[in-house]
Amino acid sequence: MADDPVDAQVAQPPIELGKTLRCCVPCRLIKTFEQFYEEGCENCQYLDMENDRERVFDCTTSEFKGMVSVVDPKSSWCAKWLHLKNFVPGCYALSVQTDLPQHIEDILENRGIKWRLPD
Repeated sequence: MADDPVDAQVAQPPIELGKTLRCCVPCRLIKTFEQFYEEGCENCQYLDMENDRERVFDCTTSEFKGMVSVVDPKSSWCAKWLHLKNFVPGCYALSVQTDLPQHIEDILENRGIKWRLPD
């Protein structure tokens, strides 16, 4: 989902654990609400979450299962299994099942991005 990920770009890991963790719904990157607000999503920069609290709430969820840290998405078997090979290194949810607001779904559809995982 990253437009053109730079090899040196890395998503900062969550700065704290607990109820403040959120997952970007399209790419499953995990950070705190504050990190998404301050930095946006490194994979989904087109969602413009940076400095937009409403957009962070629209594009992220606290309803996810599991977490894996991916250091090298291009060679990691886990990244390949989770379809994360074109994403930046970071912490990712193993699964997320939630709905996005229609205007966010429209943004993804217009970019040709299929974000739903098969049931």
